Amino acid sequence: MKIAVVGLGYVGMPLAVALAKYGSVVGYDVNQIRVQGLKDGWDSNRELRQDILCTTSCEFTCDIADIKNADIYIVTVPTPIDENNEPDLRIIKSATKALGTLIETGNIVIYESTVYPGVTEDICGKILVQESGLKSGVDFVLGYSPERINPGDEVHTVENITKVVAAQTDEAADLLVELYGQMNGGNIFKAKNIKTAEASKAIENAQRDINIAFINEVTMLLNKMGLSAHDVIDAARTKWNFLPFTPGLVGGHCIGVDPYYLAKSAIDVGHQPDVILAGRKINDGMGAYVAQRIDYFLGSDRQNKDILILGFTFKENINDIRNTKVIDIINELTSYGYNVDVHDPQAVPEDVQSEYGIDILSALSKGKTYDCVTLVVNHVSYTEMSVSNISALLKAKSGSKAVIYDIKGIWKDLDFPEIISYETM
Repeated sequence: MKIAVVGLGYVGMPLAVALAKYGSVVGYDVNQIRVQGLKDGWDSNRELRQDILCTTSCEFTCDIADIKNADIYIVTVPTPIDENNEPDLRIIKSATKALGTLIETGNIVIYESTVYPGVTEDICGKILVQESGLKSGVDFVLGYSPERINPGDEVHTVENITKVVAAQTDEAADLLVELYGQMNGGNIFKAKNIKTAEASKAIENAQRDINIAFINEVTMLLNKMGLSAHDVIDAARTKWNFLPFTPGLVGGHCIGVDPYYLAKSAIDVGHQPDVILAGRKINDGMGAYVAQRIDYFLGSDRQNKDILILGFTFKENINDIRNTKVIDIINELTSYGYNVDVHDPQAVPEDVQSEYGIDILSALSKGKTYDCVTLVVNHVSYTEMSVSNISALLKAKSGSKAVIYDIKGIWKDLDFPEIISYETM
């Protein structure tokens, strides 16, 4: 059977390449630069090596006519939120409308994009019917298999995780079990129906968001007591059933977004999602909290003080800047009047400038020193820094100490000189 994967981002591209080991696969994306890069063996997301892309049988295209005769369509386009934290379905609707002009009787259309329960059948299904003139569940069949890709994770790849699948008919669901099972050794969970599968994805990330929000709130409490959350968690994690979440920023395309999809679904059925939105409120405010802590440690005089932020991506060791909350720290500190430099060895400076309107350093300036160095993202290049490397970035002043604010606590066991004040969450 011929498979077409629509959307070649962090989810679609690895999936297309994995499935191409077992059959005919075409990957389609509207981004011509992205498609050309993949054809040339270059993954700008750094998820797959060049040798894998150069030897895959998967075809990459930006011409939608190239996927017209597929038997199975798999939609993996982004589902972000808008400025009001409402689900933004414009991309998935647009992709679905385009597919509606292509699908034929007997096709299966599978969605992997994260949505709230009902989107696949009640929104996308209706668009497909309108555009194609076919009957959903009769002429063509809808399926859903939530993505679980973790960018930068070389262990939990698409071929090494349990895949949840669901479809409108038992026959189609069994086909999805076979389709995905061939690439992950049959590690498949067949959900009761599509809405169940959609809901399972939404609560996976909402649960993680709430757990982190609890730790973030506890961190604020412990800081007021003069305690380090990292020290307290180190002690608490010795209990067998303690969940060792750590404080920090919650960005990215999944954990920082999906709870709003679940909240939307809750409100639609008349339920007020108090806990879900409370978690989001806490985590969305962590950038401002970090900036306030830096301001506190630097004292009352903000004039002509320089701060270096280490890390801009939403998580460590990747170049993904989607929904990064580091920008909240930068904006807050800038509003206070501080001079802020940002360094990140992973992020693409041109992408950061285009998306957020700021310039970042891809290399640390030799000789420039700062009143405060703030470690935000624990890239491996930062975790391997020595005391002398870190100290060289700080100003040595008589009468006042330079400050290290280590959000991740990765330097807490290092022995810094007395002229440096080491602080952590």
